[in-house]
Amino acid sequence: MSTRAVRAAAGPWLQLLTGLAGSCTSLAMLVVHHLVNGRLVPGTAGAQAPLPADALWVDVDCPTAAEDAGLEAALGVEIPSREDLREIEASSRLYRENDAVVLTLSLATGILKNKDVLAAELHPLAVILSPKALVTVRFTDLTAIDRLMVQTARGCPATPAALLMMLLDTVIDRLADSIERIAVEIDDINRQAFWRGGASGRPQRLSNIALQSLLQRLGTAQDALSKTRESAVSLSRATSFLALSLPKDAERSAQIKSMTRDLASLTDHASYLGSTITFLLDATLGLISIEQNAVLKIFSVFAVVFLPPTLVAGIYGMNFAFMPELGQPWGYPLALGLMLLSAVLPYVIARWRGWL
Repeated sequence: MSTRAVRAAAGPWLQLLTGLAGSCTSLAMLVVHHLVNGRLVPGTAGAQAPLPADALWVDVDCPTAAEDAGLEAALGVEIPSREDLREIEASSRLYRENDAVVLTLSLATGILKNKDVLAAELHPLAVILSPKALVTVRFTDLTAIDRLMVQTARGCPATPAALLMMLLDTVIDRLADSIERIAVEIDDINRQAFWRGGASGRPQRLSNIALQSLLQRLGTAQDALSKTRESAVSLSRATSFLALSLPKDAERSAQIKSMTRDLASLTDHASYLGSTITFLLDATLGLISIEQNAVLKIFSVFAVVFLPPTLVAGIYGMNFAFMPELGQPWGYPLALGLMLLSAVLPYVIARWRGWL
């Protein structure tokens, strides 16, 4: 039995289990946007008839089985399920069905929410472009969708295809902001790793805890960057597919070419940031090795410094009957002087040779 058949059979029980598992960040919601005086006005529709005649955009968040069935009957297109959105092969993410174009986009989220810590996540967004309306299917809150709602409330194009171009442009802008945020984080890590001049002008050494913190931040930045790169690749494939699937239009072709160039530049910049992270990772590991070697060097120097005094003390601590120095009044000061000299001399030699 297919996944869609299982969902249809499970019906409300599957939705209840999904809600209890916490997989959706919000309650199931279907918002229908109508074009009024050049602006989109949100409204609601019933699950059985979710697509009014004047609807331009339908946004579905955590759809129920009834909402899926209603949209499929209105559009003549199968609505992708959560399991369908997880497919990685291109034929399952980008395809045409009847008169509709179905795209599955991977969007990197959470990067711009917190200015102190990167918390990147990757969420799918299904976009269905039909002659009747544009349909977006998601299973979490997406800032790009919220931005699009704000923009279309001020002014909106009159066709679903033009609205799709507006959505893609919004997603790419959001992706560019995320990459800029990661670049700022990497630059801050770079300054903390190498520019450590103190008030006295002497370089300050990083503690092991600080170096571990840098490693954690580098790992988080790499995770966020990998998700943004995956999102950029997903968008690049979608724009290439749209260029071949949509009817030829000069303005739309120019928009797609502009998006393709923007995504190529973002991908190149993400690759550059990836190489920078690799360099910083190697440099941080090198700093950790230097700190460990410095500690071992200090212990080695102390061992060398205290070894000759230990030898002198061991010699004069032997219980032989004939030791001329033991019977002299200057014997004890002589032993202490030899111990001090034997300790200072290796230290002076080490400083003179630059070993310390």
